[in-house]
Amino acid sequence: MEGSAASYFLMSWLDPSLLALTAAGALAGVYIGAIPGLSVTMAVSILISFTFSWEVNEALALMGGVFCGGVYGGSRTAILLNIPGAPSAIATALDGYPLAQRGEAGRAIGVSTVTSVIGGLMGVAALAIAAPAISDFALKFAPRDYLLLAIIGILLVGSLSGESLAKGVFAGALGVLIGMVGLDPMTAEGRFTFGQVSLLGGIPYVAAMIGFFGVAEALVQLRNLNVAPIKQKVDRIVPGWSVIRKYIPLSIRSSAIGVVIGALPGTGGDIAALMAYDNAKRTVKNPSRPFGQGAYEGLVAPESANNAAIGGAYIPMLTLGLPGDAVTAVIIGALFIHGLKPGPMLMIETPHLFWFTVGNLTLANLFTLVFGLTGIRVFAKMMECPRAILIPLIIVLSVVGTYAIQNSVIDVYWMLAFGVLGYFMKLYGYQVGPVILGVILGPLMDVSYRRAMLSVRDDPAMFAWELVANPLTLVLTLSIVLLLASQTPAWGAATARVRRWRRNGG
Repeated sequence: MEGSAASYFLMSWLDPSLLALTAAGALAGVYIGAIPGLSVTMAVSILISFTFSWEVNEALALMGGVFCGGVYGGSRTAILLNIPGAPSAIATALDGYPLAQRGEAGRAIGVSTVTSVIGGLMGVAALAIAAPAISDFALKFAPRDYLLLAIIGILLVGSLSGESLAKGVFAGALGVLIGMVGLDPMTAEGRFTFGQVSLLGGIPYVAAMIGFFGVAEALVQLRNLNVAPIKQKVDRIVPGWSVIRKYIPLSIRSSAIGVVIGALPGTGGDIAALMAYDNAKRTVKNPSRPFGQGAYEGLVAPESANNAAIGGAYIPMLTLGLPGDAVTAVIIGALFIHGLKPGPMLMIETPHLFWFTVGNLTLANLFTLVFGLTGIRVFAKMMECPRAILIPLIIVLSVVGTYAIQNSVIDVYWMLAFGVLGYFMKLYGYQVGPVILGVILGPLMDVSYRRAMLSVRDDPAMFAWELVANPLTLVLTLSIVLLLASQTPAWGAATARVRRWRRNGG
């Protein structure tokens, strides 16, 4: 790195005001991300109104800290209360909450914090080293590829849904249906609104997320009011080196997935975490416990991936002017407000901004490590509260958090309705995670499919041909076929025969 680049990299580290803003952003992000209903996107968008008159470096320092801290912060309530603070923490709850129920919340949060920072630093390293190459790869994704990627996400949800693929896909499809409500993105006509003006804006996914996770879990816990709370072990929060060393290979592999997914415009940490979790479930041969029952590998994979996706999301933003996710879309707006034009010319005209961003994100991840390993005992005490106190508190926070998004009582009604629906889904063995991910992936599937059909002039035969004619599309198509085949009895029987053949020496 050239001397000038090094000075820009260290700018946040050596300037006291930038250092303080980055630290303040990371601290605020950790706790904003931990509160369901307060999203990182919302926090960064609010910051624009406060920072438009600041110097661009100061604004970006604060936003970068909030971004890094907020993505990590969602894991805290996911582990302690089974309420993901952000969509990217949904996969974390699958094993994080069972660990808290076993009394291992302190260690779980410690492991998730360290591996989150490892993933975040790997994402920043990818941004610094491989930005042009990864951006070129992301440009190769056509609308049909985004459609296939979204379908893979739904199928992955189904494979993680516990009892059966059918139940998981049904729950994911329900989420897609919910995500379709509102104005049609292509024609601006009302869709599934039944003539109700209040539905033209769609159903806020945060209200759905809080309802399905927060209220539904509170209603389920009402059936177990007399169960004594579990004492959480918080004596050893910082994991030992031997523990971290054990999970570094998985963390690196998951971080790579996070960087690639994060660099695809319009995706984000939620899809990255899901794919990394599924990859870990399929490749880790001897997990600490079965996945879904408190496997630490189920924490390491999604937490490494969703934080690595931050660096990945900055790649198309800085080099192509395309947002990697919702937060970078807001940051693009902030750059325009400050007179900058994100895109291919940004790195040529203002190369110092690139290296400043790399250095600032590195510093923000280090502050996230510091603040992430503090205050855990206070959070863990929440798990030891009697359910008669904790459940009403969860419901009140859910109502307040939902109302605060848009100051809308309608959103609160939606949240409560989804909570009741989620309660009955849990009673009958349907997981609620696939519903939320369906809500998030639904609009991506819709727009991508319609753009893909427009590109072939609504010719189904031509569309089918493109699924196998393009190498990248063919890989994604084969991935869907393999995902479906892997859930059939014939696949299970075939793999069992292969294992027996290997045991017998081939």
